[in-house]
Amino acid sequence: MTGRVIKFYNSFFFVKADDELIPCKLRGLLKRDKKIGGAVCVGDFVEISKLNDKSGVIEKVQSRRNLLLRPLVANVDRVILTFAVDAPKLHPLLLNRFLVLAEKSALEDVIICVNKIDLSTAENFLAQYESLYKVLRVSALTGAGLDELRKILSAGVTVFAGASGVGKSSLLNAVDKSLRLKVGKVSEKILRGKHTTRISELLAFGDGFLVDTPGFSAVDLSEAGIDKNNLRLCFKEFGAFANACKFMNCSHSHEPDCAVKAAVADGKILRERYESYLTLLGEV
Repeated sequence: MTGRVIKFYNSFFFVKADDELIPCKLRGLLKRDKKIGGAVCVGDFVEISKLNDKSGVIEKVQSRRNLLLRPLVANVDRVILTFAVDAPKLHPLLLNRFLVLAEKSALEDVIICVNKIDLSTAENFLAQYESLYKVLRVSALTGAGLDELRKILSAGVTVFAGASGVGKSSLLNAVDKSLRLKVGKVSEKILRGKHTTRISELLAFGDGFLVDTPGFSAVDLSEAGIDKNNLRLCFKEFGAFANACKFMNCSHSHEPDCAVKAAVADGKILRERYESYLTLLGEV
């Protein structure tokens, strides 16, 4: 039988095949697969054999169209990077970490979703990023922007990713009350959210799936294979200027006659993005 991995829980891969949800283990050969992301992950299309106890064994994994490494989901149509305008406050460096991961995963449809828009306008910040990515302004509390969000979710596989406490689960519950996802509170002491989503799972929505993923306060870019040589490729606006740099492999940091640095100085590249790039470059 052929099916799709819907979730991974308690050492079982739950595969939806022919309107059944079948708990599966891996064939021994797949257990030894050391490729990036592991042999099997949520979103994979797999071939399985059914056992007499109604469980199954995953025999083969079909080729992946793409793989989002953090959170780990395969064959994704779009990722919605969810942040709060306030409580917890939107941090540009964290936003750019997630944008880098999305670019490294070769996802063509990357959307920035700003929740809790009722707490602040932040229009100047949002307008700057709208030249690079689609930006949704929403509020799980007031319902603002939810109709547009529902339309986007109506087809394909959409991954919701972002830091803890920004309201991903609350937002999805507002979009579809039948989901009943667990919601946590933001700590008043440290102004950060508590992790409430424990597993990545494909949830049926309309003709597609959505994924509410565990929140992250930090992301290790090296886990996704990002290093000093390819980080610059994950800042897509650099590409329009990089060919004019004096050095072919310019890191856009310390070299003279760097066209990217000149574009930053001229206001053609958002300085906040460039400063995030330098910080991340220092890390990798």
